[in-house]
Amino acid sequence: MEKYSNRFEAGAILAKLLDHYKNRADVLVLALPRGGVPVAYEIAKYLHAPLDVFIVRKLGVPGHPELAMGAMAIGNVFVFNDQLIKDLHIPRSAIDRVINEESIELNRRQQLYRGTRLFPEIKGKTIILVDDGVATGATMRVAIKALRTFEPEAIILAIPVADQMICDLLEKQVDQLICPLIPEQLYAVGAWYQEFGQTEDEEVFELMEMARKEMEG
Repeated sequence: MEKYSNRFEAGAILAKLLDHYKNRADVLVLALPRGGVPVAYEIAKYLHAPLDVFIVRKLGVPGHPELAMGAMAIGNVFVFNDQLIKDLHIPRSAIDRVINEESIELNRRQQLYRGTRLFPEIKGKTIILVDDGVATGATMRVAIKALRTFEPEAIILAIPVADQMICDLLEKQVDQLICPLIPEQLYAVGAWYQEFGQTEDEEVFELMEMARKEMEG
């Protein structure tokens, strides 16, 4: 299977598969920062749709932050891996500490990326939800759950790469799923990009500004 050269190419490929949503006033593109923003930028530009961020934070196991025991999103929406928490005997006090830490980071990013701008209207909108790939699905599941509370007309999930099991799981939770690359063994999202450096806060901010100016212009 061919790898994507970078996140922008992945977004351009996804954008062509979303042609049906081009130039529609009811469409809003939401990216999971930070890595989802370059992908979503290309989609929003092609569709001529507004771009914003939907901030979700992984809740890592204490001492093993790369292992997700859950995730949280704006509005205090949570998804937990109850079986993992039970198997590892993680106490409630430890979970609360992680939630507090990630709440601070979630609010920091909210302030940094959006500033004083209000969160966009979601009710009745067709939301195209974007990330640069999905490994465990924990953050995406909480993003979908949180978005549903805002009563969108539809949620379209656009992701460049994920394995079949994750796609099958997420497809049941959204109105449409578009994923062009479904390897038999995912290993890691970054393995399917030639260039997969960390997306920094400054790049997120710049892309958001560029998207706003393109919509205004």
